[in-house]
Amino acid sequence: MTHPPENRPAARGFASDNQASVHPDVLAALAEVNTGHQPAYGDDAVTGRLRAMVRRHFGDRAEVYPVFNGTGANVVSLQAMSERWSSVVCPESAHINTDECGAAEKLAGLKLVTVPAPDGKLTPGLVERYATGFGNVQRRQPAVVSITQSTELGTVYTAEETAAVAAAAHERGLTVHMDGARIANAAASLGVPLRALTTDAGVDVLSFGGTKNGLLLGEAIVVLNPDAVRGVSYLRKSSMQLASKMRYVSAQLVALLDGDLWLRNAAHANAMARRLEAAARAVPGVEVTRPVQANTVFAVVPKDVAERLRERFAFYTWDETTGEVRWVCSFDTTERDVAAFAAALAAEMPG
Repeated sequence: MTHPPENRPAARGFASDNQASVHPDVLAALAEVNTGHQPAYGDDAVTGRLRAMVRRHFGDRAEVYPVFNGTGANVVSLQAMSERWSSVVCPESAHINTDECGAAEKLAGLKLVTVPAPDGKLTPGLVERYATGFGNVQRRQPAVVSITQSTELGTVYTAEETAAVAAAAHERGLTVHMDGARIANAAASLGVPLRALTTDAGVDVLSFGGTKNGLLLGEAIVVLNPDAVRGVSYLRKSSMQLASKMRYVSAQLVALLDGDLWLRNAAHANAMARRLEAAARAVPGVEVTRPVQANTVFAVVPKDVAERLRERFAFYTWDETTGEVRWVCSFDTTERDVAAFAAALAAEMPG
């Protein structure tokens, strides 16, 4: 995946929802808690409030551990669910495999068993095929199945698909981790509550995403099944993911989860992606290559067209060999942004 030039002037683009602004409600929440002193390391009242909210969304057994970023959430979660001799079954497109600089291998000592999945999704059959070697001392022992919601390819697991994968994993004694960096977009796409895609579907541990959905920084490990983990608190500290002034991370997550901000932000991003898809399909010569189920559009355009467009709008080339590009919409993407990009795309495409 090639990266846009670093010297581009600030502009609204479609490179990543990580590049979006911070939602005003989140900034207001930070200002609100920025008074007086509070206990450190998660003993503050704000984090206590977050715990109650997480149980409301995910069930009475849910436990929450705020962290700084998504890689930290994934690595701590996988460590807590495994041993040093364990392996993790995941799609080859999974973020833990492609975009976390080997953190799971380096910090957790895990082996990732990567599964070809053209749509980014595991199935019970793929779990059965790739979770092998049980009891063989020569091999890493399968311990965890990790899925991503929504996937790196923009697809969404239905609740039923997730439940089927979880059942296949649990039948083999494996636990299930979900990288939920964009779980809000998946829930908004399907019109279901967060727990329908997680707790009720058999997921054991969730990396809950916030940064891609309007936060300044901050994600959370949500343990849905406490029996599936051990030592999360210690692993979070030893993995450098324990915030001393945790109220500032927790306050952002509270702002997201207290009402429906998480859903409004995600639903808007999804709607802008559908608008962008329709506009791109209307341009002769542009091929939309994957289903648009959340907030990401994949398309093939000529390389020279992509290069010229990137002079005005940031976005990534996903596959250099095919010319496939990725356009991501955010909570702050506007209809005007989409229209301006679509007009530029139409102008640049060869007649």
